[in-house]
Amino acid sequence: MSNKQHFHVFLIVVLSFLTACGGTVSEPTPEPKLKVGVVLNSVNENDKSFNEYTLKGAQEVAEEMGLEFTYVASAAAEDYGQNIQTLITEGNDLIITVGFLFGDATAKAARKNPNVHFAIVGNAYFPGFGCADTVSDCYSVEGGLTNVTSLMFAEDEVGYLAGVLAACMSETGTIASVAGMEIPPVIGFVTGYQNGAKQFNPDIVTFNKHIPDFDDPDTGKVIGQDFISQNADVIFGVGGNTGNGGLLAAKEAGHMAIGVDVDQYFTYPEVREVLISSASKKVDIASGNAVRKFANGELNAGIELATLKSGGVGLAPYHDWEDKIPQNCKDAVKSAEDAIIADSTITGGK
Repeated sequence: MSNKQHFHVFLIVVLSFLTACGGTVSEPTPEPKLKVGVVLNSVNENDKSFNEYTLKGAQEVAEEMGLEFTYVASAAAEDYGQNIQTLITEGNDLIITVGFLFGDATAKAARKNPNVHFAIVGNAYFPGFGCADTVSDCYSVEGGLTNVTSLMFAEDEVGYLAGVLAACMSETGTIASVAGMEIPPVIGFVTGYQNGAKQFNPDIVTFNKHIPDFDDPDTGKVIGQDFISQNADVIFGVGGNTGNGGLLAAKEAGHMAIGVDVDQYFTYPEVREVLISSASKKVDIASGNAVRKFANGELNAGIELATLKSGGVGLAPYHDWEDKIPQNCKDAVKSAEDAIIADSTITGGK
C-alpha cells in the first residue's frame, strides 16, 4: 500500500480509540486523494492505439473513483526518464508508462522510488532482461521491482486468429503483415499470424517486414504495396501508424486488411470498406483495471496477462464484412479460439 492508503487505515484506528476513551473528536483531516499519472510514448497522443486507449481507460476510472489524474506526452524516447521523474516530483502514487520501450526508464525509476507503484503496458521483466540474470524473479525483493505491475497481452493468441481468418479469406494463397519495431509484442502478433495461417492452409505464402518505427505510414504503405505486387491479398498492419500505411495500401488496391491493437473500424475509418477485422487488445480495460485495483489496494507486483480466455484480447467484430465472410471461415476462427483456450501453446508464440 502507498502512504496515502495506509493513512486511511490509520485514521480509522485513531478515531475509534478516541471515541472509546470518551475523548472529544475534532473534525477529521480530509483524506489525501490518491494521484494517478500516465506517461505516453513518443508516437502520438491521439494515435488511435496504445497511447489514446491507455489514457482513456486510466482517466475514466480515475475520475469515476474521485482520484487526481494527470498525464505527460513524450516528444521523444529520450524524454521517458525525465517525464516519469516529473510525475514522481508531482507526488503521483501510481504511474502508468505506455509501451515496451519504457522498460529501462520504468525499472530505474521504480528502484529509486519504492513508495510509488508503477504499471507498464507491454513489457514484462525477466532475469537478464530488466533485472540481474542472477535472480529468479524480477518482481521479488531480490529482483528489485516489487512496485511494478506489467500489463501484458497474449498477442500471439489473437494474431493466430487473424492468421486463420486471413488464410481462409485469401483468394491468392498469399498474405502479408506490415510490422513495426522487432520487439516482443510485435513479434508475438506476427508469429501467431503466420502460424494460424499455416494451420488453416499449410501451403499459404506469408510475407512480413519489420520497420524500426511506429510512426512511419509512408514506409508502411510502400512495403504494403510491394507485398501486394507479389500477390498478397490480405494485409495485417502491426505497428501503429506504420502498420496503418500497410492498411491504406490494401484499401487503395481493393484488397482486404486486418487492423491491430484496437477495433480500427472506429479508429481508422478511411479503410473501413476493406477491413475484415482487427486483432484487438483491450488496453483501455487493462489500464482502467490497474487504476481501480490500485485504489482498492489490490494491485500486485508481477505480470497481469490478458488472454483469449480472460477476454482481454480477441478479434473485433466483422462489421461491414459480417455478411461477406463465409460461414466456414467464421467456424474456423471459432474452432481456433476454442483450441487456444484449451492449449495456448499451439500458437507457437509462448
